[in-house]
Amino acid sequence: MTELGNGSALRLPRARIVPLSAPPATYTAAVDRYLTGAGIAKSSARIYRILLTTWGWMLTGESAPTGPARRGAKPPVFPLAAIDDPALPEVLAELAAARADEMDPDSVNRELSIARKAIGWWQRQGWIDGDPTIGIERRPAPPDRTKALAENQIAALWRLDDGLREKTFWKMLYESAARADEVLCLNVEDLYPQDKRGRITAKGGATEWIHWQSGTAQLLPRLIARRTCGPLFLTDRKAPAGTPTLDVCPETSRARLSCRRTEEIFEENTGLLANPLASPEDIEDLDGWTLHRLRHSALTHDAEGGTSSPMLLARSRHASVRSLERYARPGVDSVARHVAERDPAARRRP
Repeated sequence: MTELGNGSALRLPRARIVPLSAPPATYTAAVDRYLTGAGIAKSSARIYRILLTTWGWMLTGESAPTGPARRGAKPPVFPLAAIDDPALPEVLAELAAARADEMDPDSVNRELSIARKAIGWWQRQGWIDGDPTIGIERRPAPPDRTKALAENQIAALWRLDDGLREKTFWKMLYESAARADEVLCLNVEDLYPQDKRGRITAKGGATEWIHWQSGTAQLLPRLIARRTCGPLFLTDRKAPAGTPTLDVCPETSRARLSCRRTEEIFEENTGLLANPLASPEDIEDLDGWTLHRLRHSALTHDAEGGTSSPMLLARSRHASVRSLERYARPGVDSVARHVAERDPAARRRP
């Protein structure tokens, strides 16, 4: 705004950012450009694509499909410029609030953060002007002190009658303390079975090692069979047309297993373990465990066993010692033993 000599003000038009490159024609193309141009790690790109696809429905004013309806649903096709619709923020806030009511705060905040990162990147390219998420607030997420599973819960998990793929995946997650998306990005050629380790693309894009123990080492040969390359963990069916070549096994034509599907399988199979007093008839309405709890449990059990901070940093692949605070808190077994040992009414052994 510029003041004129007569005291009145001259309102100048807002300068528009000149696009750094030709804007993509559709929202889907914009997501592709973001994932390849913003330096998103391969291990994170799969999750980002899923979440941004989910937000694609909401950005068109529709509720995102959930449950079985989500599998195979084709995302809407719309121009990226539609994000600048002045009526969208209010509609999006209502849809996001309804979706948030069905999810835990951490997942809600993670989705919102990823959506805002993509929108901010598109703004810097000059492809869009506004941010339709401006009216959406992060949900308060009080810390959950029960994320670390007890030793008997881990033992019960290994006793479940599940397939070889699931057993190997869960064992590797717990023994390596790796993130689910990192393990799912493993290829057969990334494994060094004789050394019980594998090469992964970690959060942030760094190439690092994960290490496992005998439980995983005994299962891997059966899972790999005679395969020599391609994704380690595969779907049960052949890959649909259009699946990226890197996500298809050249020997079986099956696709790489998705993080979303592994979460669904794990939650379905751990429903009774997470709700031991529930009846089998009610289990469909109850939540099971999340895969992240295997990583959290492994690091918590390491800390309880006296593992040093440098080793915990190496195992967790966190950048800061401060990030280890969440694992340094003793788990339920340690606290239970501590209380039992100091129970004055308990029978003491001579």
